[in-house]
Amino acid sequence: MTLTSPPPFDSELSAVLAGMAGAVPPAVTPEMVPALHEAFLAGLPSDEQLAGEGAFEIHERFVPGPQDAPDIALFIASPAGLVGQRPVVYHTHGGGMMIGNNRLGLGDPLEWALELGLIVVSVEYRLAPKHPFPAAMEDVYAGLLWTAEHAEEVGGDPHRIVLAGGSGGGGLAAALALVARDHKGPRPIGQILMGPMLDDRVDTVSAQQMAGIGVWDRTSNETAWTALLGEKRGSADVSPYAAPARAADLSGLPPALLDVGSVDTLRDETVTYATRIWQAGGQAELHVWPGGFHGFDFYAPQAVLSQDVRAARLHWLRRLLGE
Repeated sequence: MTLTSPPPFDSELSAVLAGMAGAVPPAVTPEMVPALHEAFLAGLPSDEQLAGEGAFEIHERFVPGPQDAPDIALFIASPAGLVGQRPVVYHTHGGGMMIGNNRLGLGDPLEWALELGLIVVSVEYRLAPKHPFPAAMEDVYAGLLWTAEHAEEVGGDPHRIVLAGGSGGGGLAAALALVARDHKGPRPIGQILMGPMLDDRVDTVSAQQMAGIGVWDRTSNETAWTALLGEKRGSADVSPYAAPARAADLSGLPPALLDVGSVDTLRDETVTYATRIWQAGGQAELHVWPGGFHGFDFYAPQAVLSQDVRAARLHWLRRLLGE
């Protein structure tokens, strides 16, 4: 097919994007990753800010990692004064699996926790390229095992765990649902996949449309997948636990919420993943937000479209939990 121009950006987001020019480049190359990682860490809120003037009780806990690997840091937050065993949001942070830590991207999970009375557990994992696949997946699965086994210690319900992640963390959350299913591990009751990285092949129409445009373009995606998989990227020898789009069977997964912007490199793989869940007899809700670039709700939280997407996520989670 003839490649067309991408859909237009939302007018409000377009102005935000113009203001971000230079600070957030469309294309991330390997040599840029260390500086971007440090910049993201420097911009993260402090633990005092995350605690919201006493709204949350927070602490960090180190738990056993995979065999022969370091312990894993879990950031744990619960609304102050919470009583009884409450559902748990198990969060895998974004950053293309190359950037960030367990404090990145907590805006949504903490909002859900405050509104619905939930426990948030955000997991630290080893980053590519220093630690290629399967390091990150092994870390987040080990953290999930601990969370399910010890949920009651932090006020959580081990039978009501929801996976959530955005971008690279969304891909990890999707892969984690596959691992838990296949290894007969903890059975999450839902998965929230926000602009998820699902496919290492980077060959969709949306990936081609977004070359050099917006945030996290085709080059950025190739940089991240190559960091994770090396020479295997795009080959037949890629595990679905690295790239969930490679999974032959998407049956038996927990209900999923998937959302993505229409001007996002990851648009088409997200739409395809939701479609394949339906085709496998599963439950999925899909939102494609018109004019949204990758991570628009993170970069422009006050935009009307960002408010809409946050409201939709909260509404879906409220329905899932029946609260």
